[in-house]
Amino acid sequence: MPFIIKTAKISLILSVILYLNSCGIYRPTDAKEFPPEPSKRVQKNLDEGRGMRLFKNDNKGGGTFDFATSNELWRASLDTLDFMPLMSADYGGGILITDWYNENNNYEDYIKISVRFLTNEIRSDSLDVKVYTKKCETLNKCTINENNPEIENKLISTILTKASKYKQEKKKKK
Repeated sequence: MPFIIKTAKISLILSVILYLNSCGIYRPTDAKEFPPEPSKRVQKNLDEGRGMRLFKNDNKGGGTFDFATSNELWRASLDTLDFMPLMSADYGGGILITDWYNENNNYEDYIKISVRFLTNEIRSDSLDVKVYTKKCETLNKCTINENNPEIENKLISTILTKASKYKQEKKKKK
């Protein structure tokens, strides 16, 4: 009887170890990768998105939403690019990416725009706009260029103008 109990215990321990190893909970790491100071380790884990905090919100007020729909820059960017199909819109990450757009329904000239929000403030350096143009000779032979400062500057100007109007309207409502 004791042999069966020992075998059961050993098999249980081995199955738990195999389970923990297979699901990725246990990951062997090199001690050189982590700083010895606890505060630096905590900061590194927070920067990488690891760990959890309990009772983080000491102020009893609401949360902050960095790029929510109430943000004037976000709304102005969406309104400016509303004619183009969006491939990705992540207000948490602060980025808008459109899909390739062609106004003439031919395969020759396409445009794609990416807007990154660097800050919530309505300033010229708060947006990083990149415009990609694709010119195709045939369906399979295309060249893509990233630099188009004329359109980039026009987009930034239009977005900032709309955002400042939205901010003024918001102040009037208050």
